[in-house]
Amino acid sequence: MTTETRTPMPEPVRPANLLAPPGVYAPQYDTELLTRALRREAVEGATVLDLGTGSGALAVAAARLGGRVTALDISWRAVLTARLNARLAGQSVTVHRGDLTTAIPEGPFDFLISNPPYVPSPSPVLPRRGLARAWDGGPCGRSVVDRVCEAAPGALREGGTLLMVHSALCDVDVTLSRLRQVGMVPKVTDRAYIPLGPVLRSRRAWLRSQNLIGADDSLEELVVIRAERR
Repeated sequence: MTTETRTPMPEPVRPANLLAPPGVYAPQYDTELLTRALRREAVEGATVLDLGTGSGALAVAAARLGGRVTALDISWRAVLTARLNARLAGQSVTVHRGDLTTAIPEGPFDFLISNPPYVPSPSPVLPRRGLARAWDGGPCGRSVVDRVCEAAPGALREGGTLLMVHSALCDVDVTLSRLRQVGMVPKVTDRAYIPLGPVLRSRRAWLRSQNLIGADDSLEELVVIRAERR
């Protein structure tokens, strides 16, 4: 039997001059993994939509690759931070405030990139404010992930590409199935194993009670899903 090697990623490095003030999600392993996937795409000259931009790190990365980038976030603090980070980076990024999937700017786009909230959380009610809004994804971790899956076909042109990162804790197979159901052709293109972060460690007992992690688990699997619209 072949076993998969679990190799933790190196400690993520925040891009130079990128600000992440209190209340705005700072780039982490998931940001780095999705940026790596973006660099493998033909982004130059393409239209790119970044859903849930946070600090704007992914939007700026896409703009540096030559993309024409629009970013969206529900948090005014994130919107202002992303605009400032784009300016500091000398990149043109249009940033709008709006709900993650109901206020999508007019497209269609060539690429949709998203690092949505995906951490399983005990409460079925998602936080309306505070930093936890950037990671809490409801009991299965899928409250926002599912909405991104549903929104992708309407936001992308025919042949357009979704790039999304999330934890294996919220069930990769479900994501692949949902994307197929809405006419996308998905596959996992990258994965990494990282140390459990402070949020997951604080929920260790609850996660065990939900059979999401084992007693000795110390790593979390992150995956990048790439899906093309038919």
